[in-house]
Amino acid sequence: MKMKRGDKQNFLLFWLAFLICFFVISFLGVVHLSFAAAKPSKFYRLASTRDASGAPASFADLVDKLKPAVVNISTSKIIKSGGNRGQRSPFGDDFFDRFFGGEEFFRRFFGDSPQRQFKQRSLGSGFIISRDGYIFTNNHVVEKADKIKVRLSNGKEYDARVVGKDAKTDIALIKIKAANHLPVVEFGDSDRLRVGDWVIAIGNPFGLEQTVTVGIVSAKGRVIGAGPYDNFIQTDASINPGNSGGPLFSVDGKVVGINTAIVAQGQGIGFAIPVNMAREMLPELKKRGKVTRGWLGISVQDITEDMAHSLKIKGKEGALVADVVQGDPADRAGIRAGDVIAEIDGRKVKDAHDLLRLVATIHIGKKVDIKVVRNGRVNIFPVVITERKDTTEPAAKKGQARGGYFGMTVQDITPEVAEYLGLSKRSGVVVTGVREGSPADEAGMKPKDIIIQVNKVKITSLKDYKREMSKKDARDKVLLLVKRGKVTIYIAIRRS
Repeated sequence: MKMKRGDKQNFLLFWLAFLICFFVISFLGVVHLSFAAAKPSKFYRLASTRDASGAPASFADLVDKLKPAVVNISTSKIIKSGGNRGQRSPFGDDFFDRFFGGEEFFRRFFGDSPQRQFKQRSLGSGFIISRDGYIFTNNHVVEKADKIKVRLSNGKEYDARVVGKDAKTDIALIKIKAANHLPVVEFGDSDRLRVGDWVIAIGNPFGLEQTVTVGIVSAKGRVIGAGPYDNFIQTDASINPGNSGGPLFSVDGKVVGINTAIVAQGQGIGFAIPVNMAREMLPELKKRGKVTRGWLGISVQDITEDMAHSLKIKGKEGALVADVVQGDPADRAGIRAGDVIAEIDGRKVKDAHDLLRLVATIHIGKKVDIKVVRNGRVNIFPVVITERKDTTEPAAKKGQARGGYFGMTVQDITPEVAEYLGLSKRSGVVVTGVREGSPADEAGMKPKDIIIQVNKVKITSLKDYKREMSKKDARDKVLLLVKRGKVTIYIAIRRS
């Protein structure tokens, strides 16, 4: 069929219009893609604020929000020098008091030297926890200070006073008088921190204002020998002198710790007090100015593998009772030396340090159940917790030295020895010498130790000691109960 001339013209026009539309649409598509490549999508911009590890690419906005509640603390105290007491011997006051008559000796031969005074200044950090001016910091920052100055991030300065402090945990609460609209921190939950979480430290290192460092939580529950209730958060966020008392923040902007300690020999190792510990102490610090802690009346120690074998228990968990104070709660309840405390108030005891922390947190007067393993059997003792009283133990005087079983020599406690060592009882034998490198030395035995048990058999004299030490089951290893000063501990010795 032959197409008419008019139809042919219409057909060509249709295809021409189709091609023009196709090219126009293609051009607009290319232009749109070009603009899209030049301007990232909303999703892309959001994703770019975090790095591959999931950490924020910048903490700037968060720091701007947190800094106003962090303060600089400067203290000063008067130090006296010179005078008679300033010229003491490196051997100690007792040496000159005993042999030269103390002060009288110095007055006679040196005269009264003038006494001088100077101000000792120190710097630290803190953070505001209430709008009316309560501030958390470290005890060592404000301890014995005559004057305390607090400077806010806006430059305003205030005099501060100590409301409460606790040297055993290095926590202090101070107060400034300010308008009731101060910026405050928000408390987090330090128990929920995990190793590997990001943390931010803000403080005043070396006197520099508002310095920020960032790191991660390296470990939890660290015991560094700072006190009996050590439970530190270890972080690699740089903590330097002047950071003490400052806050450790989580990435959600909440305080999880109080920066308190550094390791001079280890770069990138700092320690912070868990904020949950400080929060528990806050009511008592406000009300009483100090912290009361629970007391059982026992001394405890960790369990070694040798001890576990001798005590016939599985594993090393729990705390071994080394001594029980007569008349105190544990004694009245029936707990004895040699018992292993496995649980207290329904909470498992990991080791001796853990037990001390748990007992310290129990309210005074509360009756708790203590699960004890004795001779392989489990016993439950109800105990009423009393308040811990701080005491200072006198140092023992010098003894004598010799050698014997496992590389140590002992002797009966004569009246003269008892007087030397300040002993009220003459029961047991005294260690007079420990050979260097011997099994006794490696186990930690020392001269002047009083051995009162051998393999849980009471020792009253040298005769008892030789009898028990010569037994077959004491040839290769032995478990001793030792009195050292006013502390009683178990020591397991074995031949290497």
